[in-house]
Amino acid sequence: MLYGRQSEEAALDALIDAAREGRGGALVLRGEAGIGKSALLDRIGSAPAHTAHTAHTADAATTAHTPHTVLRVTGCEAERDLVGAAMLQLLWPVQGVVAELPGPQAAALQTVLGGTAVPADRYTTGLALLTLLARLAESGPVICLVDDAQWLDQSSADALLFAARRISAEPVVFVFAAREEGFDARGLPELFLHRLDRQTATRVLDRYDLSASRREQVLEEADGNPLALLEFGRADRTSGPSGGEHVTERVLASFRAGIAALPADARLLLLTAAADSSRDLASVLAAVDALGGSGAPALESAERAGLLRVEGGRPVFRHPLIRAAAYRSAASVQRARVHGELAGLAADPDVRARHLALAALGPDPVVAVEVARAADRARDRAAPAIACDLYQRAAALSTSGPDRGRLLCRAAAAAVAAGDLRLAAALAERAAPLAGTGADRAAVAEVRAAVEFERGDQAAAARLLVAGAPEADPGPAASMLRTAATYAWFSGDAGSVRACAELLPGDRTVAGMAGLVDGDHRAGLAALRAAAAEGGPGMRPVYAAALLGDDDRVEELATAEVARRRRACLVGGLPEALQMLARLQVIQGRHRDAEASVAEARAIAEDCGMPQRVGRLDVALARIAAIEGDPERCRPVAGVTVDGGVSAACLSGLLDLGLGRYEDALVRLESAWTRPGHYMTVLVGATGDLVEAAVRLGVPERARHPWQRLVSWAEAGGMPWARAVALRCEAQLTGREEAFAEAGLLHGKGGRPFEAARTLLAHGEWLRRARRQAEARARLHGALEVFERLHATPWADRTRAELRAAGESAVPAVPTARALADRLTPQELQVVRLAAEGRSSREIAALLFLSPRTVEHHLYKAYPKLGVRSRTELARLDLD
Repeated sequence: MLYGRQSEEAALDALIDAAREGRGGALVLRGEAGIGKSALLDRIGSAPAHTAHTAHTADAATTAHTPHTVLRVTGCEAERDLVGAAMLQLLWPVQGVVAELPGPQAAALQTVLGGTAVPADRYTTGLALLTLLARLAESGPVICLVDDAQWLDQSSADALLFAARRISAEPVVFVFAAREEGFDARGLPELFLHRLDRQTATRVLDRYDLSASRREQVLEEADGNPLALLEFGRADRTSGPSGGEHVTERVLASFRAGIAALPADARLLLLTAAADSSRDLASVLAAVDALGGSGAPALESAERAGLLRVEGGRPVFRHPLIRAAAYRSAASVQRARVHGELAGLAADPDVRARHLALAALGPDPVVAVEVARAADRARDRAAPAIACDLYQRAAALSTSGPDRGRLLCRAAAAAVAAGDLRLAAALAERAAPLAGTGADRAAVAEVRAAVEFERGDQAAAARLLVAGAPEADPGPAASMLRTAATYAWFSGDAGSVRACAELLPGDRTVAGMAGLVDGDHRAGLAALRAAAAEGGPGMRPVYAAALLGDDDRVEELATAEVARRRRACLVGGLPEALQMLARLQVIQGRHRDAEASVAEARAIAEDCGMPQRVGRLDVALARIAAIEGDPERCRPVAGVTVDGGVSAACLSGLLDLGLGRYEDALVRLESAWTRPGHYMTVLVGATGDLVEAAVRLGVPERARHPWQRLVSWAEAGGMPWARAVALRCEAQLTGREEAFAEAGLLHGKGGRPFEAARTLLAHGEWLRRARRQAEARARLHGALEVFERLHATPWADRTRAELRAAGESAVPAVPTARALADRLTPQELQVVRLAAEGRSSREIAALLFLSPRTVEHHLYKAYPKLGVRSRTELARLDLD
């Protein structure tokens, strides 16, 4: 029976009941040591003796008579630097299901189970866990209990949290128990366990025969902590435990006193069990015997004292604080001897390396090499946080300054990958003075650049890379310069772009950037055209095509890259590819598709902890909002400075233009032209907005220079949409009607419908002013149809006003062909389209990194919106 935890029990019961009804959920129980978190997990996960993992519990509060799978993990402080240690606990009972998963996902989990495959990225294991739990849930609810989550190895924590955040549509429950600090579960609901009140604490002590004075003493010392109440209540002493002001320290002192009263062999056994990360009883007993103790009698003493028990061939401490007390009570030399013996018994090289590091009482170059190799393995298994810690340990053990510098640099790079920028910067600072070769200095520069980029200073990152690349070997140098050119381009650092082109003369993308920076559109766009034509995996050819303005090539390359990353389960890399695809979809007028791409990318970026990527995704949605005339939805992009604020200024200018705020639009767009990134493609694409604002204000001379640059860019690039916009601008600036007609023909080749509609609107306005009303109405109706389809309300309103001025008395709303797609949420649309192609729920789930039941949930919600009842009917709909 649990005292004083009725509200917590009710919250957990609600989670379990929801799982019975097919809904998943997660909860984090927070509280100090001994507050009762584990007892609450025990209440959920109690199972009969015939199976440890499939429970048919009789407790009415926990899914009465409903079979459910219980998977339990307990974090262990000694295993925090062993990659996948907690995941191994979770997977071991259900490893037979792993082979049923899609290839890359199965490989990721097989690696946890001892395989040699390398995960696609650090998030693939979490995706694989999500799929695995969904498979298990097909036969009933699944309950995952994670105790002492603050001690999980980081790779396991990442995987468990990724699955917990995306499991809502499956009958799967996650309950994490963690201390107040040390487990970052942002996004999940948390429940804090408070100490028991005096009345409840008194009831806990009723089990003990205590005098009134002793009872009062225990109540005061325990201060409402359940574990302290139980330990102090059973303790045979006349005075309260000492050890500090905090109750946890007093409990630790109580455990230390109990351990100190045991025979020396029992103390040695407890220390060895506390130090052993394998939790294998045979290894513990062998180590005790090798150290001069007597293992079996010592185990009997520890069990008789109630400090430790044996379960399934593993020594289990009654409470984690006993483990802490046993380890911390021993002298450092004794701990080192125990770790040295355990290292000799370890079969796993990572376990051996860990024990050797802890056994070393000073620098040891041989051990440093072993620990560094363990760090390399952790890095290769996409566990950067663990790799960072191991590289630091190896550095501390190294006797060579240059070696120590290289290890600190690798630790810094791992810290960047793990998202700890403050630690990465500090480690790079320590590594810099130890860098003995040019390659070492270049490596430090690369890490420092990565830190600056993640902090949002792309210009500083570019300068660091340009300065460091000449000292690097040819391969790394080329990679550094390509990255530097990209950073410099988007930050408006023209000098660094030129420097990269000079240092890397054979790279067409970098040469193209340099050409555009210098205003040599013909040479720059020719180089980018060649780079885009080369294609290949990765984002570089996509960016080359985007800078060129070749929408068709961007679509081909970005679609292929998204598909490649889906197939390979490159979870962390998908948001970048989806962002580029969304940008294109907005340009193509496929706004609902773009919203679906951004929604998926944002969900992954948030689940994977990528705040910078989330900010960049806002830009794509803000353009839709600007077209639709919605200032509130444009607001989030105002602070996005990824390209020096050029994109934000252009989007705000477009919004102002649509709303008739021409002076504001012109000022914003002119300010963008004065920014460092004045050469950017996004600004060239916004030239039509600047020209229109200037013409409507009666100051066309303010737009002539930008227009001339657009003409040069469009002629050099040869893209039909760019030539069409340049011709529209010419017509607006000069009044030459033939330019409107030529622009219309170029728009007819396909491309950017919003720009095509604006050309029709501008031509219609010109024709109306020329009193050619019938011709004007024909152009205006064409424009209105597109604006209506794009929900470009201010532009549609302006077009209707022009139609009325052209003599049309009634201007009805134009039926939109996208009405069906508009009824769905972005993710529903994404799922429905894949289902209409004939893909199964499992196939869709694998592609979208979701669970199958989540896919089914979206279909269930979408069917009535579309007026269909089956996938067969769905396939007949036009959802393009």
